[in-house]
Amino acid sequence: MKLNLASLQDRAGWAAAGVALPQYDVEQVVARTRANPMWVHFGAGNIFRGFIGSLAQRMLNAGVCDRGIIAAETFDYGIISDIYDPFDNLTLNVTLNADGSFDREIQAGIVEGIAVDSANPANMARMKEIFTNPGLQMISFTITEKGYALRRVDGSLMPVVVADMEEGPSAARHAMSIVCALLLERYKAGRYPLAVVSMDNCSHNGEKLQASVLEIAKAWLDKGYVEQGFMDYLTDEKTIAFPWSMIDKITPRPAPAVEKALEEAGIEDIAPVKTAKGTFIAPFVNAERPQYLVIEDTFPNGRPPLEKAGVYFGTRATVNKSETMKVTTCLNPLHTALAVYGCLLGYTLICDEMKDGELVNLVKRLGYQEGLPVVVDPEILSPRAFIDEVVNERLPNPYMPDTPQRIATDTSQKVAIRYGETIKSYRSGGEDLNQLVAIPLAIAGWLRYLLAVDDNGAPMEVSADPMKADLQTMLVGVELGNPESVTGKLQPILSNAAIFGSDLTETPLAAKIEGYLKEELVGPGAVRATLHKYVG
Repeated sequence: MKLNLASLQDRAGWAAAGVALPQYDVEQVVARTRANPMWVHFGAGNIFRGFIGSLAQRMLNAGVCDRGIIAAETFDYGIISDIYDPFDNLTLNVTLNADGSFDREIQAGIVEGIAVDSANPANMARMKEIFTNPGLQMISFTITEKGYALRRVDGSLMPVVVADMEEGPSAARHAMSIVCALLLERYKAGRYPLAVVSMDNCSHNGEKLQASVLEIAKAWLDKGYVEQGFMDYLTDEKTIAFPWSMIDKITPRPAPAVEKALEEAGIEDIAPVKTAKGTFIAPFVNAERPQYLVIEDTFPNGRPPLEKAGVYFGTRATVNKSETMKVTTCLNPLHTALAVYGCLLGYTLICDEMKDGELVNLVKRLGYQEGLPVVVDPEILSPRAFIDEVVNERLPNPYMPDTPQRIATDTSQKVAIRYGETIKSYRSGGEDLNQLVAIPLAIAGWLRYLLAVDDNGAPMEVSADPMKADLQTMLVGVELGNPESVTGKLQPILSNAAIFGSDLTETPLAAKIEGYLKEELVGPGAVRATLHKYVG
């Protein structure tokens, strides 16, 4: 069997392979969605296919919605040409249960995939057709936090953004410029309302999205490409809203074990591909079962009944509290600590780290002892229940092939939230920072990781990070086997509030971090010895 629309007629064959099929007329849904689009999503990768797309499937299966989602890709057009087009936009979703079983389902809620390229007139014409439809209710995004960025690390505008601002809406190339240009088309067609919803895994995501769109629009206004009415349209929540959201679901790279199981079940042409831009993606998506999405309920043109698919809705404050709970206490700080120490200790799977008593003690102390006392409680989700699920079910799941190397990516962009916010909470509450052990240990572990030498003293690859080169330059001269080589080296890093959310040299944590790092530099095995000493 092959994954395409025609094969859906072979219901018995798919049932024999243990694959559930859509419970609706797919062709009718495709036709209705193309004619009268309701929802467009930017970012056609795995978190979208494995989570957001499945929300459409749930609503369609339940009969509470009659249209699906249109996927738009602004960065890696190979995702559309290599994974969407050959498989009629279908995805084979594989849920990796903690007991070792796989649930398999063909997801057809994504009905169209479009490579949004200003150099492709036909595709841009289709996007304009979609955006000028009065019935369009929402556009959403999973383009990663970097997708919203208009500026480089030094604060200067990216060259592509400068060009977009100079050349105007017709030549937009950056994702934010493209979205702004399409919103301009919607404005000109009738000032139709719309919700513009970031679903990316970053704090204040709606605010980041809104700021980038408005900066592009303001530049175009200054150059005469747009009128003031367009700015008024974008800044009036009754016409264009930018709801905040919190999303949580671990969706790792396609796993060889899953690929093998699908092939053994008789499913053909299911192997992953690597696009020209380096995206490793497959016709299937493997992901954990737990998933959370909390969205600010601000939709000026109405919205699909996503609550019927398990989405939580609330105020902006509720969303912000949910996000803060997750990223500062219950999941993300634990993930980052496992990532850097996992790499140092030679692990290649997060689940294997959860068999390591000292690493388990580290993350439990991070979450329960140091995070929960100052956690922000969103009320719609229990922080303790959330972290219980993370520690006892999600991270140890042996069928979740997630790697510390993947999680360690872009750590410099994460530590301000994952550790800096808890540090701020301790400081603002007058708590003694000296009681913190796991947080400074995690930061020391990250700095030790940046040296690109593992705990055995062997060279180790450091994952991509926009500050990697700068940070490693600051650490030049710091050597394994020479603990004192770190003396005086950390001040420029630990004082950088952009990295940590505050100047750590103004706190006793700076000395603590330096002390832990020195212990981890004693020689081979020192990382393990340090963990054993403080959390063993």
